[in-house]
Amino acid sequence: MTKKKVKSSSYLFPRPVVLIGANVNGNPNFEPLAYISSIEDKPPLILIASWETHFTNIGINENGTFSVNTPSEEIIEGTDYCGIVSGKEVDKSEVFEVFYGDLKTAPMISKAPLNLECKVIKTLVNKDFTGAEKGHELFIGEVVNAYAEDEYLTEGAPDITKINTFTYSMKQYWKVGERVAKAWEIGKKYMKD
Repeated sequence: MTKKKVKSSSYLFPRPVVLIGANVNGNPNFEPLAYISSIEDKPPLILIASWETHFTNIGINENGTFSVNTPSEEIIEGTDYCGIVSGKEVDKSEVFEVFYGDLKTAPMISKAPLNLECKVIKTLVNKDFTGAEKGHELFIGEVVNAYAEDEYLTEGAPDITKINTFTYSMKQYWKVGERVAKAWEIGKKYMKD
């Protein structure tokens, strides 16, 4: 087997698609993102990277809060639309029905199967450590509350097979696949006696 060198990039598969919600000047605004990662479970921490000129960043910086909304295929058109237009030019507050949790300034999408309400605990600017003239703002948020309807849960936890979400790669949206194996079990077959 011969490995071929390919263009360097942050190739990670699958790359989840989420809608980041923030109030900007008192109105809900949503931005689809694939630059997101969970970074800790206790406390639950999420990192998002949003280009510093994005409208949503204004609200995150203003309020110190944001939401992470996991879309289903049912709302894929609205999700994509929010990435095509800028909140600087188009009012996105009517795209989705929203609700608010305890933080009061992190709008969440009612039709999204899973919503995470986050408070910002740290903001970094990647141009500070990359040397680039412009870059992403990196927001680390603590998940204060999570919301889902019963139809998306199994044994009280969000179930990926019920959420019907999608991922992003190569300028396309992709369905999430089926279960392959049970974690922390399949590897036991490799173990030697």
